[in-house]
Amino acid sequence: MDAFYASVELLRYPELKGYPVVIGGRSRHHPVQSEDGSREFALLRDYVGRGVVTTSTYEARALGVFSAMGMMKAAKLAPDAFLLPADFDAYRHYSRLFKKAVASIAPLIEDRGIDEIYIDLTAIDEDSRTLANRIKAAVRAATGLSCSIGIAPNKLLAKICSELDKPDGITLLQLSDLEHKIWPMGVRKINGIGPKAGAKLETLGIQTIGELAAADPGWLVQQFGRSYGEWLHRVAQGRDDRPVVTSSEPKSISRETTFERDLHAKLDRDNLSEIFTNLCIRVAGDLQRKAYVGRTVGIKLRYEDFRTVTRDITLDTATDDPAEIRRAAGECLKRVMLDRRIRLLGVRVGTLLKKSEIAQIPAPTQAELLLG
Repeated sequence: MDAFYASVELLRYPELKGYPVVIGGRSRHHPVQSEDGSREFALLRDYVGRGVVTTSTYEARALGVFSAMGMMKAAKLAPDAFLLPADFDAYRHYSRLFKKAVASIAPLIEDRGIDEIYIDLTAIDEDSRTLANRIKAAVRAATGLSCSIGIAPNKLLAKICSELDKPDGITLLQLSDLEHKIWPMGVRKINGIGPKAGAKLETLGIQTIGELAAADPGWLVQQFGRSYGEWLHRVAQGRDDRPVVTSSEPKSISRETTFERDLHAKLDRDNLSEIFTNLCIRVAGDLQRKAYVGRTVGIKLRYEDFRTVTRDITLDTATDDPAEIRRAAGECLKRVMLDRRIRLLGVRVGTLLKKSEIAQIPAPTQAELLLG
């Protein structure tokens, strides 16, 4: 979906279409209705606090404002941008609508979050561009919103393609197109190569996907470690064997974010705390929406040197409560060294159980309680 949260807000406030709009902040940033019926909107220049940008319109992105950016920094880049608070209930509503519309045409769907899906089109005997246009028309009819579609032989390339002609675009790619369409692109076009990895590749003389594809696999392993080095070589060749997963039960539900700049545990404590709490709230929302509870709460940190650590804790009872998840995740955080800058932070809830199954679990007997 194109600038999904912001696009949903523009349905509600069409007078802001074409202007830079930033989604974030708190409820006090709701528009105020004037006596003449017009609406007055908060401006980003007036924001004070340590919040982060949830998303922004393409007009705001053109000014350098992107998700996960600190609001105060965004205010310097786009002081005249309009500011709206996030409304996740509305976004979830439109998410359900667009996925239902797609499923009416192509039912083999892998849900990748509130605004993105993978679709297996193998069994649909129809010209790809015609099919893509049918899907786009169904989504617009159901939601009033536009989406961008990438059609390719695998998920890796489809993801890249979906970003190439935004907004409201369609991109088709065959493996034979790899050399002249994909290899000239910068390495950051590959989902999973972030700013730090991209910067390190650049210092090593690798700027394009083609240069990465030509690099010696063993050398990449020496530079980035076995797992990530082998992955870099594989994806640069356009290889991705992951299937479209349509029906498996999740083993865990997680949320994570990679920061635009590495954050310091002490110097950026307030910012990190707000992001951490928001991750816990979003994970809890995912659990509640999918009707799961979980007993294992974990965190994931990736430091500025790409070293990744995880910690988890097992609760006495399964939960989907954001406060309980935040408390448990905070306990995990206490077991991690915070002596260097952090580039990624994530929260995960595992050992999942369907809420509908809880009532079917027999209560322990007195003897079992005593033994426990």
